[in-house]
Amino acid sequence: MNPPLVFPSVDLRPILPMLVIALTAGVVLVLDLLPPRERKDHLGFVSALGVVAALIVTYWMTFSAGGGELRGFRGMVVLDAYALFFNIVIGYAAGLVLLLSMDYIRREGQESGEFYILVLLAALGMMLMAAAGDLIIVFLGLETMSISLYVLAGFFRTRVEAGEASMKYLLIGAFASGFFLYGIALIFGAAGTTNLDRIANAVAAGAGRDPLLVIGLGLLLVGFGFKISSVPFHMWAPDVYEGAPTSVTAFIATGSKAAAFAALLRVLLTAVRGIPVDWPMVLWSIAALSMTVGNVVALAQQNLKRMLAYSSIAHVGYMLVGVVAGGAFGNGSVLFYLLAYTFTTAGAFGAILLLERAGQEAVRLDDFGGLAARHPLLAVALSVFLLSLVGIPPTAGFVGKFYLFGAAVKSGYVWLAVVGVLNSAVAAYYYLRLIVYMYMREPEGAPTVLAPSFSGALALAVALWGVVQLGVAPGPLFDLAQAAVVPLLR
Repeated sequence: MNPPLVFPSVDLRPILPMLVIALTAGVVLVLDLLPPRERKDHLGFVSALGVVAALIVTYWMTFSAGGGELRGFRGMVVLDAYALFFNIVIGYAAGLVLLLSMDYIRREGQESGEFYILVLLAALGMMLMAAAGDLIIVFLGLETMSISLYVLAGFFRTRVEAGEASMKYLLIGAFASGFFLYGIALIFGAAGTTNLDRIANAVAAGAGRDPLLVIGLGLLLVGFGFKISSVPFHMWAPDVYEGAPTSVTAFIATGSKAAAFAALLRVLLTAVRGIPVDWPMVLWSIAALSMTVGNVVALAQQNLKRMLAYSSIAHVGYMLVGVVAGGAFGNGSVLFYLLAYTFTTAGAFGAILLLERAGQEAVRLDDFGGLAARHPLLAVALSVFLLSLVGIPPTAGFVGKFYLFGAAVKSGYVWLAVVGVLNSAVAAYYYLRLIVYMYMREPEGAPTVLAPSFSGALALAVALWGVVQLGVAPGPLFDLAQAAVVPLLR
C-alpha cells in the first residue's frame, strides 16, 4: 500500500498582498475570454478593485501586526513594515494608472484585456522586489516587472514611436539585467549565499574585503542605476517616456522607481552595510549629477513627456540625497518622498493624458496656451501638481524635499543639500513656464479639448488629495516611513 501524499506546510501570509494581485490577474485573464468581447471597461474595473483589495490587506497587516515581520519560503520573502509601506506606494501607483487607462486606451483604439493583466503583473513584480530577502527573489521580481513594462511601452502597436520606445527599453533593460545578474554571481562567489541576512553575516566575518564582493556590489549598483534612471544610466528614459502610452509612462515613472529603490535600500542597509567601501560618496556623485543633468536638460524641452522624463531623473537625484544621508531620518525621507512623488507624477501625467489637440495627444508646450480659460479646473489641478514638483508649500513635494535636504544637513552633507536647493530653483523655471502658458498665453491654432473620462477625473481627484494631504499633514505617514526602515538599521 502506497503511503498517502503529504504536502509541505507553506505559510502564505508573507505573500498575501501579492496573492490578491495575482488572483486578480487570473480573474481578469478568464473574464477577458468571456462576453462582452467588444468593450473591456469591466476588466479595468475588476483590476482596480483587486488593487484596492490589496491596499486594504496591506493597511490591515500594517496596523494589526504591530510592526512584526513575516518570513516565508526559507527567508526568501520578508513581509515587514518596510515591504508593507512600499506595497502602499505601489498599490496607489497601480490604482491610479488603471483609472487613467480605462477611457484612454479605448479612445486610442487599443482597448484590450491584456493591458490590465500586464499592469497587474508588473505591480506583482514590484511588490515582490519590495519583499525580497534574497537576491534571486529581487531578480525574479525585477524581471516580472520589466518584461510586463517592455510590452506595455509598445502597446500602441500602430505608433512608430511606441515600437521604438519598447525596443530601446527592452535592449537597455536586458543590458542592465545582465549587469545585475553578473553582480549576483560575484556576490555569491564571495559570500557563498544570495540570502541578504547571510551575506551580512559573511561581510561581518571578513568577506567584505573580498574584491569579488566589492565588484559584485558595483555591478548591482549599475543594474539599479538603470532601473531608477540615474545619471549616467538615464539614456533610455526620455525616448521611452515619450513613445510609451502616457498612462504607462506614469507607471514607469512611479511604480518601477519605487520598486527599484525598495530593493536598493534593502540591499544596502541589510546585506552590505559593513563593507569597507565608501559607497555613500559614490552615491553623492550620482545624486549631484542626476539632479543637475536632469534639470538642465529639461530646460530645453518643448515636449512635456520628455520634460517630465528629465524631471524624473532629477527627482531620482533628490531621493539619492536621502540614501546618502542614511539613518532612519534619511531613509525614511526617501520612502515618504516616493509616496509624494507617486501622487504628484501620476497626477501630472494624468492631466496631460486627458487633453487632445487635432486628434492627437496634447503633449507640446504650445498645446497648453490659454488652457485655464477653457478648462479652469484641469488647469488648477495641473498647476498644483507642478508646484509640488517644484517644492512649493503646502504641497507634498515641499515637505518631501524639506525632509530630504534636512536629513542631508543633519548628517553633515551640507554641500549636497546646497546642490539640491540650487537645482530646485533651476527646476522652477520649466515647471512655472507651463503654468505661465496655461494662464498668460493666448491659444494658437486648433483648440485643445478635454477628453471626457469619469475614471480619469477620479484618478486626478485621488492624486490631488494625496498631494494636499501629504503637504498639510505629513506627520503620520512620515512616522510610518521612519518606523519601516528602523528594523533594517539594527
